[in-house]
Amino acid sequence: MTKIEEFIEETGAFDCVECGKCTSLCPVANINSDFAPRLIVVKAQEGLESEIKRDKDIWSCITCEICNDMCPYEVDFSGFIQRMRVEAVGMGNVPVCSEAGAVQTMQRITGMGQKQNRLAWLTDDLKVSDKGDVYYFTGCAYQLGILFNDKAPELKEIPANVVRIMNAAGIEPVVSNKEVCCGHDQLWSGDEVGFIDLMEQNVEMIKETGAKKVVFSCPEGFRTFNIDYQGFLGDLDFEILHISEFLMNLIDEGKLEFKETDETVTYHDSCRLGRHAGIYDTPRDLLDAMGVEFVEMASSQEKALCCGVNAFTNCNEASRQLQMMRLLEAKQTGAETMLAFCPKCVIHYNCLLSMEKMPIEREKIDIKVKDFSNFVAEHMK
Repeated sequence: MTKIEEFIEETGAFDCVECGKCTSLCPVANINSDFAPRLIVVKAQEGLESEIKRDKDIWSCITCEICNDMCPYEVDFSGFIQRMRVEAVGMGNVPVCSEAGAVQTMQRITGMGQKQNRLAWLTDDLKVSDKGDVYYFTGCAYQLGILFNDKAPELKEIPANVVRIMNAAGIEPVVSNKEVCCGHDQLWSGDEVGFIDLMEQNVEMIKETGAKKVVFSCPEGFRTFNIDYQGFLGDLDFEILHISEFLMNLIDEGKLEFKETDETVTYHDSCRLGRHAGIYDTPRDLLDAMGVEFVEMASSQEKALCCGVNAFTNCNEASRQLQMMRLLEAKQTGAETMLAFCPKCVIHYNCLLSMEKMPIEREKIDIKVKDFSNFVAEHMK
């Protein structure tokens, strides 16, 4: 069996009947008429392996998974794309990386055994442990906040604020300077070897802490552990929780209280937390428990628009249009703030908002975009 035949079997691509629903719903295809998810699957069915490996369209897909969710035959299109990208890189077909590849370089360096100062955000007022039941996987939020200080400086505050929330509930989470990038971007940009190296380091490090629960504020880290790590390694020895789930448990136990507020917010479902991981309700339940007035955007949950960029690759005109469409929806709700858990979504939206020349009148999309965890910390009693 060839590689492409394996991928077709694993992702159910043989079941595609070319109904075209994926293409009709694809946000990229709606902007770029030259792109069609259906045609990539058809080429695979016809055995055109070399042609797909050289096809730049496999990098045009933003892997938002709206095609997966809506396909009546349950074809795992994003899974097919992920596997084909590994093969494409082997043929020299590589993605165009944003910021000249600075993010990918930073992520790879974390796994090269260099001495890190990954806990630079840790201040004397925060209580953490070296071993314990709850591990907080900080991810790359702090580092992204430094790298994109001009667009999303608040990302630097996320690790400290998550620990602050946990401390308020009587929890001293384990954090580690030995943590490395989860490898999400490596996997989705075709570097499977680099991804596996990062994965093995993280799993070994967490085992050493004795943690029974690992909590993620980043949707990409959560998805990567929950789906990809377990796909490669089988069931892990610890429970994997998104911060919204973890906080709702603490609220139900009466361990967190919040200040009254009259602020109105809307919420952006990131693709990794929503369509990839199926978490739609707990962020909304969390806002309700906090007493925050929440208004839904025109497209939400399974049909939410994507921020338009995947793994910091191929940020282009289609990305800009998708960001503008989402900010238009957010502004039209009348909310003061759009919350998002994904640090990269916060960066991408603020990137558009920071442009001097806009493709639309600024007042139509000018809304504050804020990280959800920071928002929760700011509203605690």
